[in-house]
Amino acid sequence: MKNSLLNLSDPFFSTRFLGFDTLFDSLRNFSEIGEDSRSYPPYNIKKDGKDIVIEVAVAGLSEEDLIVETKENNLSISHEGSKNSSGEILHQGIAARAFKLQFSLAPEVVVKTAELKNGLLKINLERIIPESEKAKVIQINSGEIISE
Repeated sequence: MKNSLLNLSDPFFSTRFLGFDTLFDSLRNFSEIGEDSRSYPPYNIKKDGKDIVIEVAVAGLSEEDLIVETKENNLSISHEGSKNSSGEILHQGIAARAFKLQFSLAPEVVVKTAELKNGLLKINLERIIPESEKAKVIQINSGEIISE
């Protein structure tokens, strides 16, 4: 890891804290994760209204190779690395190394589904807004006195 000033515009800080919309601008959490683990495996995060989708490129891995779990408002996606090697590998272009991605979730964000298809792991999250935080429409009175 480089010894340089912290770059708060690094996408690492804004993509690891999902559902903390107001927190993105005011607070960036520091991480102890090394620079290499931030780039492998590659991932996308998409937001559509209250839904969030995390897409992780996991080519060559099956459902049995991956562990997706939530604990105490943290989502982790991990792979322990290849355990069996049948035959001699002459060239290894497909990465099979171990990894662990971690995301901090706001308390109102829940994991709906996880799906692995064509080497892409998609995890669907939903932000459930409590009634106390939903916008309320305030009725405007006309100013007329209503007689009984």
